[in-house]
Amino acid sequence: MFTNAQRQVERTGRSGTPRDQYLQDLVTQFQSATDEESKEKIVANLANFAYDPFNYAFMRQLNVLELFLDCITEPNERLVEFGIGGICNSCVDPANASIITQCGGIPLVIQCLSSPVRNTVTYALGALYYLCNSLTKKEILKPDVVRTIREYASAGAVNTSFSNLANAFLEKHVDP
Repeated sequence: MFTNAQRQVERTGRSGTPRDQYLQDLVTQFQSATDEESKEKIVANLANFAYDPFNYAFMRQLNVLELFLDCITEPNERLVEFGIGGICNSCVDPANASIITQCGGIPLVIQCLSSPVRNTVTYALGALYYLCNSLTKKEILKPDVVRTIREYASAGAVNTSFSNLANAFLEKHVDP
């Protein structure tokens, strides 16, 4: 469920860690982690927090969106998957979408459309749905991107998630 300040106080209790501190601890752990498995777990955890609007301001303050974008550039497919998952979960918020766009995130998200990992493609389609607006259409609606999305839209028998997301994207941004 989504959190609000009162609910967070109830869940944290007297001896619990406040959310902003907990997220800061995760970012610090990621920065000091030396093995890939630890990094994967931390980014997956951060991506789970990215779905809740209560966390958006903390994530912006801690540069978590930039951390997600950095993960998308890694050769580790799990880091890419969790990074784009965090982007997808958080970009519904216009302030987050703006940061992602300003940090050069659109080409990185588009790259994820060609991933061999299904979740990565699903998250990329979802992220593009929310990132596409009057300021970004020119960058997103390039012929090769639209062609790829149309291919996913026609893949209903193979993958209904791809098809449904791609069709929603096309209906909203290409063929309204």
